[in-house]
Amino acid sequence: MTPRWPGAVRPLLVAFTVLAVVHLGALLAGASLVDHLTKPALMPVLAVYVLARGGPVLLAGALLFGCGGDTFLQLGGHGGGVVFLVGMGSFAAGHVCYLLLCGRHGSPPGGRARTGAFAGGYALALIATVALLWSDLPADLRIPVAGYSLLLTAMAFGAVRAGLWAAAGGLLFLLSDTLIASGIAHWPQLPAPQFWIMLTYTVAQFALAEGVLRAAAERQGAGRRSTRPPQTVTAEAASRP
Repeated sequence: MTPRWPGAVRPLLVAFTVLAVVHLGALLAGASLVDHLTKPALMPVLAVYVLARGGPVLLAGALLFGCGGDTFLQLGGHGGGVVFLVGMGSFAAGHVCYLLLCGRHGSPPGGRARTGAFAGGYALALIATVALLWSDLPADLRIPVAGYSLLLTAMAFGAVRAGLWAAAGGLLFLLSDTLIASGIAHWPQLPAPQFWIMLTYTVAQFALAEGVLRAAAERQGAGRRSTRPPQTVTAEAASRP
């Protein structure tokens, strides 16, 4: 995969890292102005980093949908309402992008038994989480949260196709959104709950992006090797010691 803007790759990665550290530090310090300014900037910077590396435009789109979700949830909070549902819908659109990307660039995790184990584990986690949260969620959010949870779980399972980085990202995204849902249900929370939500979310988005980039590069490299003329491959093999 050829970088679009090679000179910008490292500075953008540094910028994203610094922005994430500042944002997380602001959450711990209670600096709400810094928190509100840095949160919507995280995913656009990561999206430009993806484009600089030559990544798929759809991957940048998934991250920008995440920015939309961040912004609407910041405006509407986590307590429900129309703004919250719009934010959740934006995240859902990002999950659809990830599903398409992992299906396009990934490959099955290997073996029917392993695939079944992943599918069974995620299905069990979905059923258990929705069942436990259901009665504690506001009535108007039960169906939307259950539908969103189904899509999120499907994304996390689909991310396994794109390798270890993406699989870890899908799992962390699932954890982050479960922390949000537990807050809506008024379950006991960890100290500084927004810090843990954003830590797992930020790492999840980076890991998903990195996983898709690696899977796309590997698929592109395999395609190039398969299209080379046979005599070129034979000549290369003959020249090896």
